[in-house]
Amino acid sequence: MLLSRSPHEAYRRVDFDARVEGADPGELVKLCYEQLSGALGTAIYAHEQGDNRLRSQSLTRALSAVTALQLGVDGDTGVSAALLQLYTATRRSILDSALEFDSELIGSIRQDFLDILKAMRSV
Repeated sequence: MLLSRSPHEAYRRVDFDARVEGADPGELVKLCYEQLSGALGTAIYAHEQGDNRLRSQSLTRALSAVTALQLGVDGDTGVSAALLQLYTATRRSILDSALEFDSELIGSIRQDFLDILKAMRSV
């Protein structure tokens, strides 16, 4: 039986899979940041539209991205410790938003990751 997915979701998944396939570790981190930021943006939009299903799917996608980022951190000192703290706080905020959505907080987190992504791209 075929899964019922929107064409948009199918194309997004194919694009994601293709980008993961040929990515080096730095590109994977950027991809996770893009996925996290995009998912949080979609969650905000879905909340504003009253679309609980899309909001839930988006928060789940955001959790997957931040989990991948957490698992990719090597060590627990210096920059690694700071990244783990950032990812843990982000994960907690996303989980809290599943119960009581806070658009302002999610928007702030999204902007933080967009800013980090922009800095990574300029290096």
